[in-house]
Amino acid sequence: MTTTTKTATPEAEQPQDTTKDDVNVNKTQDETSKTPSSSNDGTDDNADDEDQPCHTKVWNWWCTFYANNEFVILVVIVICLARLYPPLGANYLQPQITSTWIAVLFIFVLAGLGLKTEEFSKALQRFKFNLFVQCFNFGVVSSIVYGISRGLNAGGIISQGLADGMVVCASLPLTINMVLVLTKSAGGDEASAIFNAAFGNMVGVFLSPVLILAYLGVTGDVALLDVFIKLALRVVLPVVFGQILQKTSQKIVDFVKTHKPKFKKAQQYC
Repeated sequence: MTTTTKTATPEAEQPQDTTKDDVNVNKTQDETSKTPSSSNDGTDDNADDEDQPCHTKVWNWWCTFYANNEFVILVVIVICLARLYPPLGANYLQPQITSTWIAVLFIFVLAGLGLKTEEFSKALQRFKFNLFVQCFNFGVVSSIVYGISRGLNAGGIISQGLADGMVVCASLPLTINMVLVLTKSAGGDEASAIFNAAFGNMVGVFLSPVLILAYLGVTGDVALLDVFIKLALRVVLPVVFGQILQKTSQKIVDFVKTHKPKFKKAQQYC
């Protein structure tokens, strides 16, 4: 009896091993059967791309290129429109109201609404960085433009008036709204951009006439009080108002965060 039970035991275990082997074989067959289908899908996608008409390929490329370079493309379009028909922007769009006040106020209210107060305090404490930005904007940029304009004028490529105009523009501070919009589009530090833009415009009241006098030997008068009033109304008050909204109205903050891509595009259009 003992021998019969010992011999029966391995015979009973053998079918279990064969079933395990059958399962493994079935799994490998399923995997191999799935592999060609995935490769076929890839070839089908490539075939679909190749079968697209030429105008569809061009349109898809243009959509991708426009999405990645929308701001630069719009700037070029606006410049071309201004060149073709100057009254469109100079008269019909009322730039003294729309671009000077409405657009600037909208940009800086959103900036104050989106930035934390701690970020502004950190921006004020970056003394070396702020000093570098101001020295670069006023000193390095103006000197490079002065050298290029003199060289182009000496070569007869541009006139003396245009060369002097380039130097004057390079000696002026940067426009505040463009500084913030370009910084936001590039994903930079908005708090530092606001501070340096505002501070540069205040310092430019004194530095710009000195630079123009040094480069061209021409003097000019700047309405100091008028500059400070405009900076306070266009930059300081909108940012403060945005900060107040951030602290008092959570619904507005949530609404802006929910529609952040749309507000970002609106700032670019401004």
